[in-house]
Amino acid sequence: MQATGWIQFVIYIVALTAITKPMGLYLMQVLDANGRTWFDPLLRPLERFTFRAMRVDPQKEHDWKQYTIAMLLFSLVGCLFTYAILRLQHLLPLNPQGFGALSPDLAFNTAVSFTTNTNWQAYSGETTMSYLSQMVGLVFHNFTSAAVGIAIAAALVRGIARQSVKTIGNFWVDMVRTSYYLLLPICGVFAVVLVSQGMIQNFKPYTKAKLIEPFKVSVEKKNDKGETIKGSDGKPVMEEQTVDEQTIPQGPMASQVAIKMLGTNGGGYVNANAAHPFENPTPLSNFLQMLSIFSIGSGLTYYLGQMVKNQRHGWTVWGVMMALFIGGVLLCWWAEAAGNPIHQKLGVAIADGNMEGKEVRFGIFNSALFATVTTDASCGAVNSMHDSFTALGGFVPLFNIQLGEIIFGGVGAGLYGMLVFVVLAVFIAGLMVGRTPEYLGKKIESYEVKMAMLALLILAIDILAFSAWASVSKWGLDGLNNNGPHGFGEMLYAYSSATGNNGSAFAGLTVNTPWYNTTLGIAMLVGRFLMIVPIMAIAGSLGRKKLAPASAGTFPVSGGTFSILLIGTVVLIGALNFLPVLTLGPVVEHFLMLQGKLF
Repeated sequence: MQATGWIQFVIYIVALTAITKPMGLYLMQVLDANGRTWFDPLLRPLERFTFRAMRVDPQKEHDWKQYTIAMLLFSLVGCLFTYAILRLQHLLPLNPQGFGALSPDLAFNTAVSFTTNTNWQAYSGETTMSYLSQMVGLVFHNFTSAAVGIAIAAALVRGIARQSVKTIGNFWVDMVRTSYYLLLPICGVFAVVLVSQGMIQNFKPYTKAKLIEPFKVSVEKKNDKGETIKGSDGKPVMEEQTVDEQTIPQGPMASQVAIKMLGTNGGGYVNANAAHPFENPTPLSNFLQMLSIFSIGSGLTYYLGQMVKNQRHGWTVWGVMMALFIGGVLLCWWAEAAGNPIHQKLGVAIADGNMEGKEVRFGIFNSALFATVTTDASCGAVNSMHDSFTALGGFVPLFNIQLGEIIFGGVGAGLYGMLVFVVLAVFIAGLMVGRTPEYLGKKIESYEVKMAMLALLILAIDILAFSAWASVSKWGLDGLNNNGPHGFGEMLYAYSSATGNNGSAFAGLTVNTPWYNTTLGIAMLVGRFLMIVPIMAIAGSLGRKKLAPASAGTFPVSGGTFSILLIGTVVLIGALNFLPVLTLGPVVEHFLMLQGKLF
């Protein structure tokens, strides 16, 4: 754990702190239908035209059921739209590489993945997706799924801030304004900055480069239909091929990376994601991408404080997120810097720790920081391979996802996920002092607690049930490339990532199969939409309540005591839900590594 890493860590925290208030104030302007922004002269006519074309009355608000139904219908139509593009890719323009249509199961998985802000990719982007599929089918969801998350968070905050009302905003207004006034302008500027760092942005066909030193590889033999030929033992027949050229991908990359990071989508234009020099050319681009992942989520905590007229509460929620973030970074960084003790026992000097799966350009600290940031948020972009981390290093991103990625989190999703824990923390505090729990002047009753627990149970059941099914099924075991606890960890990570709408992976698992594509797709849908329903019910219930004046017995929701209670609630519930299964994966793998055994 070198001094340069500590300096970079401090700079990152200072930069994130500095942008939190400006971002929160701007979110207030965007999410207030009557708010004014710098872009009004340019975008207000477009906003009005959009509402007229959609036949939406921006002054008419929704109750929580109408808001939720509108969100679900919009997401369904968008998912079908992307599925159609992927299945018809070979017939559509902007396909200079001549890529064919995706299989039905892969198209379903990918359409669901981008609709749910997961961006799980069971394919290599540079060998599968045309420019049109990338720009229209996928980037469309990078904007809209991010806008949906912010809209849900805004609706929940309105339910907390308002009193004696049935409505919590208008879904169409929130989505349109978030897309037009927040995501599009910032991404436009960000894309230009990334181009200045050397990121490509073009429509050229892929470049072919001759290798100076050709090499031979063993690949699966294919028939005329492109199907793998299998031998009598059922295994693929292998043949040797000589590789004498390299294909260098081209395309509109910077515009997609900008929203991939700012919208916490994470889907890579190429398979190597942010480890590829085209997607992440310089240390500055790496820093800015990590900062952009947290920027909106951090600003939403300030927005919360402004809306409820209690800025100390907003900063307290921010402080809890920051404390959990710092703890995760330090554990992951320490584990990776310590390296593999088996190497040390063999007399191998590993001065730089565990560099397997990491870009030399970024090193251990920036790899650990990026892994923690991307799994604290529901982003999923990676600049190193999490499957190559040490057991405890890999434990951190896995546990981050299983907590619901509430540490700044995905855009919107992090805030509404953390507010679920806030409701539970307030309820626990009320039990301890023997009073009816209150949150910002509103009584927390059995209905809110049931809905909060339902949201957390959906997350746990979805992850654990699918992981258990895969671990005892032939289709699940056939995808493993590693055995023992590490192989189990790969399956657990896959369903945690899908349910948590993250998209990163322990990449040793072969998932582009009908069973994995289908079950992971279902897990994404459950983790995104089924979890949102009880959260929206909480918003509707709190909005109908009256504010009660604070009294001597009111439990404060700011300051050190509440911060400790909230951190304890988050960690304890996470531990109770997932510690047993984590013990079977990365925890036991760590202790076996100390005994000299690897998987």
